[in-house]
Amino acid sequence: MTLPPTRGTPGIRVAVAHTADLDTAALGAARALLVEAFDGDLDDTDWEHSLGGMHALVWEGTDLIGHAALVRRRVLHTGRALRTGYVEGVGVRADRRGHGHGAAMMDALEGLVCRAYDLGALAAADGAGGFYAARGWRPWRGPTSVLTPSGVVRTPEDDDCVYVLPVTAPLDLAGDLVCDWRDGDAW
Repeated sequence: MTLPPTRGTPGIRVAVAHTADLDTAALGAARALLVEAFDGDLDDTDWEHSLGGMHALVWEGTDLIGHAALVRRRVLHTGRALRTGYVEGVGVRADRRGHGHGAAMMDALEGLVCRAYDLGALAAADGAGGFYAARGWRPWRGPTSVLTPSGVVRTPEDDDCVYVLPVTAPLDLAGDLVCDWRDGDAW
């Protein structure tokens, strides 16, 4: 699916596609863009977290200038396992930031969250919390944890970076939030 141009910029388009529908070149370009956007701090596990779901891609002609992904996860809250659309790998090429491309990608992914999930969630990179809060994402105020093969383990280092987008699930933002297990960073 191709969306309208971002902020009316000619030659810019946002496309939404599942990982399975992206060719090797597009996936390679997305990974390279994220490596650059995160100043080289993107390892194989971080990239793996962005795969298997939907991608919002901003193209300027044939150049990829933005990427964001939405993957399915389970999050436990108030005794319920919530079907969660989890945002990963959000980045815009440095020379194209500040032109609404991040907002256009999030518009696309938030639409998917609202139509298919109980909840949206993400772990905001340093300095990005204000961007998400302005879009209606709410900072999680309670303790965060991960459900490991050995049981629930607290993740206090993530307490200040998790944001949620309420959809259908009643939430106590000061309650416990437990994400499912995966290799690498839990959140």
